[in-house]
Amino acid sequence: MDNFKISLDEKSIPRAWYNIQADLSNPLPPPINPGTHKPLTPDELAPIFPMELIKQEMSLDKWIEIPDEVIKILKLWRPTPLRRAHNLEKELKTPASTV
Repeated sequence: MDNFKISLDEKSIPRAWYNIQADLSNPLPPPINPGTHKPLTPDELAPIFPMELIKQEMSLDKWIEIPDEVIKILKLWRPTPLRRAHNLEKELKTPASTV
């Protein structure tokens, strides 16, 4: 079994987030506006969330680029190693693998 603890140096910090929506056979239903009972639009979410976060939430792209501003913060505040969830992967029967 692979290591459970993964420590990354700055050069190895991921540059994109993986979006599980791209691999689902049936995409998750969109969030519903409680007033109209219809799917929320980006304009309805804009007063609450930054537009970049809305784009991520509504995207079906498999990989979402991590903004440079976030990468800079990860380089400063990422002393904790990643912990791989082997048991969760096994339970979900995912095709997850290390790259």
